[in-house]
Amino acid sequence: MSSMFLIILSCMLLLSNSGRTTTGAELGDTLGKGRNITDGERLVSAGGSFTLGFFSPASSSSSSTSRRYLGIWFSVSDDVVCWVANRDRPLTDTSGVLVITDAGSLLLLNGSGHVVWSSNTTTGGGASMAAQLLESGNLVVSDRGNGGAGAGTGAVVVWQSFDHPCDTLLPGMKIGKNLWTGAEWYLSSWRSAGDPSPGNYRYRTDTKGVPENVLWDGDGEVYRTGPWNGLWFSGIPEMETYSDMFSYQLTVSPGEITFGYVANASAPFSRLVVTGVGEVQRLVWEPSSRAWKNFFQGPRDLCDDYGKCGAFGLCDADAASTSFCSCVEGFTPASPSPWKKMRDTSAGCRRDAALGCATDGFLAVRGVKLPDAHNATVDARVTVEECRARCLANCSCVAYAPADIGGGGGGGAGSGCIIWADDLVDLRYVDGGQDLYVRLAKSELGKDGIRQRRPPAAVVIGASIASVVGVLLIILLVLLYVIRRRQRPRVSDDDAGVPAATAAVHARPNPALAALSINLSSVKEATGNFSESNIIGRGGFGIVYQGKLPSGRKVAVKRLTQSLVTDKRKEDFIREVEMMSNTRHAYLVELLCYCQEGGEMILVYEYMENMSLDLYIFELTGEDCRLRASLNWVQRLEIISGIAIGVEYLHNVKVIHRDLKPSNILLDGNWRPKVADFGTAKLFINDQTDPTLVLSAGYIAPEYAAQGNLTLKCDVYSFGVVLLEIISGKRNRTLPTFLRDTWESWKQHEIEDILDSGLIKPEPDLLLGLDRCIQIGLLCVQQSPDDRPTMNQVVSMLTKYSSQIAVPKNPMINSRCEPSVSQVVSDTEPVSHDRPGPSLN
Repeated sequence: MSSMFLIILSCMLLLSNSGRTTTGAELGDTLGKGRNITDGERLVSAGGSFTLGFFSPASSSSSSTSRRYLGIWFSVSDDVVCWVANRDRPLTDTSGVLVITDAGSLLLLNGSGHVVWSSNTTTGGGASMAAQLLESGNLVVSDRGNGGAGAGTGAVVVWQSFDHPCDTLLPGMKIGKNLWTGAEWYLSSWRSAGDPSPGNYRYRTDTKGVPENVLWDGDGEVYRTGPWNGLWFSGIPEMETYSDMFSYQLTVSPGEITFGYVANASAPFSRLVVTGVGEVQRLVWEPSSRAWKNFFQGPRDLCDDYGKCGAFGLCDADAASTSFCSCVEGFTPASPSPWKKMRDTSAGCRRDAALGCATDGFLAVRGVKLPDAHNATVDARVTVEECRARCLANCSCVAYAPADIGGGGGGGAGSGCIIWADDLVDLRYVDGGQDLYVRLAKSELGKDGIRQRRPPAAVVIGASIASVVGVLLIILLVLLYVIRRRQRPRVSDDDAGVPAATAAVHARPNPALAALSINLSSVKEATGNFSESNIIGRGGFGIVYQGKLPSGRKVAVKRLTQSLVTDKRKEDFIREVEMMSNTRHAYLVELLCYCQEGGEMILVYEYMENMSLDLYIFELTGEDCRLRASLNWVQRLEIISGIAIGVEYLHNVKVIHRDLKPSNILLDGNWRPKVADFGTAKLFINDQTDPTLVLSAGYIAPEYAAQGNLTLKCDVYSFGVVLLEIISGKRNRTLPTFLRDTWESWKQHEIEDILDSGLIKPEPDLLLGLDRCIQIGLLCVQQSPDDRPTMNQVVSMLTKYSSQIAVPKNPMINSRCEPSVSQVVSDTEPVSHDRPGPSLN
């Protein structure tokens, strides 16, 4: 592009921006030659389904004008952005403009006329080039030639946004690879809720071997869907249940291997998204509730963690007694000691008997997600019988399976052939899974040369016996339900359905949990016999040690104070361990195993490299002073959002934390916050008769401290205190007037008086995001529980800048006669105040 063109274009931009209204305007669905789109103007698809325009991320820590992006979002849900043009290069103000050149390139220019983003189209077509936002959400640049009316009426498409996916797969899009050009299409997560630049997670179609979709974290595999079996991915058989809404399309040709889906007629809006916390979600819009419903999420449980049980290991989500892992029959643990002692199954399994090649046979493993097929070979032309013969004739073949379960002439055996010659990795049971035939030595098999291993939850029995057992089981479940209903303690109206025992009601009962315990000698071995040199933390409930498993994995071992171990707490301990082991989330610390032996109550957690949050936000002495500056303002805001999401999850599964504070917020190697001790606090704090127990001063909700009224809103209060401490770097418990002074400074717009003085003064555009965050924190610490938001509302306010926020009252004054936060915080009924936040124009 010539410099003269840029000069002329810059002049045009200045003229267009000077006359642009702030209210914005819809420009139809097409951008033609000689037109442009400025900040505040939009393209809207013909049916109104999608909108293209400028926006600021909902969770951006900056003001509404300091980081602007060009994107496409759902018109019915404008906080859900499905495509971003300038992911890596945000505009710094509202002077951005989108134009189309004679060559067919879309250019996003800043106020100086410099190119921020380009579609890099060089086809050329003069005045006939136009960009159109289609009803599918696809932005298409086409050469309309002799006056074609649109992209679908004979026009030649030269560029489309569907070929450049971000974190979202829409109907009609595809991920995979062009085998001729090498071009690859894949999803990449946002770096954070406020930063759409590519994050750590990528969702790709593995085009080597048998096609399957894989979630990657950097260079490491996190989760697999399982190979495509002709109808669905073998690890997601529930895909069949979506057939009334979607038609799946896996294309395997000499030119490309791709996966996508098409929405059926009258199907609601849907999207597949890879999140910033390492999850793949299929979401469907529910018009009646005007909300997105999560139809599927992967990884779904521990068994979906890639390679959890190692080579030839088999994961069963219902088998807690073996830490969910066992070996395929004919194999035993490669490292029995760590497998039994510390539940470390990563070493996998080894054969009991060497193969003999021609004399070998096969074990039929029923109902599984097929193992990693990256290095497997596939032939769709042969029968399953021919496949078996091929595998038996190839001494390197360790397993085979049908490639297409829908083929084979309707006999149910399937057709085609997948052959594995390497270790079988990432094998798990799944309801509705496939059959895998594993090669074993003759000595391991029956006379017919084949054995069958059925999934434990799907043992086939006679029809009459099944009927009787089914009836008895229903009666038993009803009786158990009635008994539990009668035994359930009553709770406050605010938390109807939240048991005082803080149980995760969504979790599957786990009667074999006791078998997950490890012996005391193994714990002592891991911690150097509780060596003082391994102590990494102390608290009111016990001491935390750094430990190391035989595999080399670091763990955190919490040894609860023995003087606090009573008979009643021993009974409660197992129940709380069950709850903690079944409550998994990216923002919660994971419990690995436990020990209850010799008067000890010990919990073993994942190790968090950066320790606890309090080390980084409060003023310390000595060399630790350097830690305080380790977290900049943007990191602190992201940590606040992460904590909120973690506590929101606990509340959604009916768990009250009870002891939320900075020392119970741990940070991993990427500074991601994880909420800890959401089960152990209940063991001790609920015991009102023990005078030795001291609640965490400064974080206790007033109604709990005064009357012992425990509700979800108590956690909200604690979260608000933590939020304000993160922003200010001050401890609430050491400053009697901390909350009042914070409110006074916020009310007087003296935000800098609240901010941590140990950090570099934030840029002006960051102050508005901090201001909004402080306002949310002040709402959380209101004296009356009715005036506090729920954690769902807190997350909404932190991540959706379209959400309006009520004006907080003095947190030291209890005024129950005024409207509650739940009545005034709304996405549809704004509350007037003079603190505008980032907006989606």
